[in-house]
Amino acid sequence: MKILFCSSECFPFSKTGGLADMAYFLPKSINKLGHEIKIITPYYEQIKRYHDKMRFLGSKTIYMSHFETIVNYYEMIYENTTYIFVQNMHYFERDSLYGYHDDAERFTCFNYAILEGLELINFYPDIIHLNDWQTAILPYLLDKHYRHQSYNYFKIHILLTIHNLQYQGNFDKSVAQLFNTDFDYSYIHFDRVNFLKAGIERATKINTVSPTYSKEVMTNEFGFSLDGALKNRQNDFSGILNGIDDVVFNPKTDKMIEKNYGLKDALFGKAENKAFILEHFGLDLSTKEPLIAYVGRLADQKGISLMEFCIEEVLEYSNAKFILMGSGDQNYENFFRYLTGKYPNRVANYIGFNEKIAHLIYAGSDMFMMPSRFEPCGLGQMIAMRYGSLPIVRETGGLKDTVIPYNKYTNEGTGFTFANYDSYDLKEKLFESIHVYNNQASVWKKLVNQAMKTDYGLNKMAISYEKIYKEMLGEK
Repeated sequence: MKILFCSSECFPFSKTGGLADMAYFLPKSINKLGHEIKIITPYYEQIKRYHDKMRFLGSKTIYMSHFETIVNYYEMIYENTTYIFVQNMHYFERDSLYGYHDDAERFTCFNYAILEGLELINFYPDIIHLNDWQTAILPYLLDKHYRHQSYNYFKIHILLTIHNLQYQGNFDKSVAQLFNTDFDYSYIHFDRVNFLKAGIERATKINTVSPTYSKEVMTNEFGFSLDGALKNRQNDFSGILNGIDDVVFNPKTDKMIEKNYGLKDALFGKAENKAFILEHFGLDLSTKEPLIAYVGRLADQKGISLMEFCIEEVLEYSNAKFILMGSGDQNYENFFRYLTGKYPNRVANYIGFNEKIAHLIYAGSDMFMMPSRFEPCGLGQMIAMRYGSLPIVRETGGLKDTVIPYNKYTNEGTGFTFANYDSYDLKEKLFESIHVYNNQASVWKKLVNQAMKTDYGLNKMAISYEKIYKEMLGEK
């Protein structure tokens, strides 16, 4: 089958979060299953460095109400997968990917450019796979302007993947003029234009990135006011768990870590990586104490406030050390700077992101915190388990789907989990994990082995998407 994968960001060309990783991992994996897939994404400022490797395909004029602009199309083959870049200097070649006053205009242009470009790139797909609000107005534009033009457009099916329902493309009603249609309730939500709501109403099928999250978003608590729209489409709505690249994230072969290791020598290998990361951050060099880590955004969604409330008490009443890598809310950044200043031999922070150091933290840490308020899927806990760092997570979304809770009676489990969004519950699990690490070495070794054996690879994810593609086309 032929699939066009549409994403507002795509690693390694552009990235602000996990969407970029999926836009890299999934098409590559679908390609390996023997399907013809192309990725289309905006040509941002940082993509200029790849320009010499691209082939110019042509141009199209985009009309949005009284706006008129020209977009250029470039093609590049990267790791045996075809990428199409939509260039428009005014809309896309800026310092950041999102957060501008004209985001509605920018991404309406991108959606039109996708549909206008099919003829130019000579690729009429069976399925257009959309991702998040930035591409979610496309089904509406397809229905209103293109399906009647030819069978090539008429036959197209749409899959919309929601990576995080919190971000919806919510704009003033005046934005509707960009669609070049009469007023339509498809895109109206609480008297505003909502791109994601339009996609939910008009896509052939919808999915999100874990089975538990697909159930959570149909509740008032996690639905961000679109739970009703999703309930109306629940027969066409499902959850498919994201996967991680088990070649990139493989402690046996990872060139970014200090010492490679596998199941048989996991604890020895982790100790060497721990020694390196402790020295790198100027912490006490003893590797006998447990090292707790966090790598991710510093945002309310990630449960950072829970960490704020309990981490000092954990440090005061245990022998644990703590390393954090991330950026975001300035108040959170300042708190972890304060914590590092108070415990300079036991706490370190890296405000920002560094891929190599992140790999070293996964390889050198013993526990990995993800106490999220909600988590559509989460990749950090999967990566941590791959490296034998036991996750401490709240039972929500993909965290609940991937981490098996430690059972002190049977020693089953791949991590430590808690149900309530409460700092006391997180603190209890931190102390429990520290106790097991300090006093039950054989149990800890077993948990590490069980965690490292989990399989959340890309092939399983790709097969699940292939199945939903076939359902859309009426194939078995």
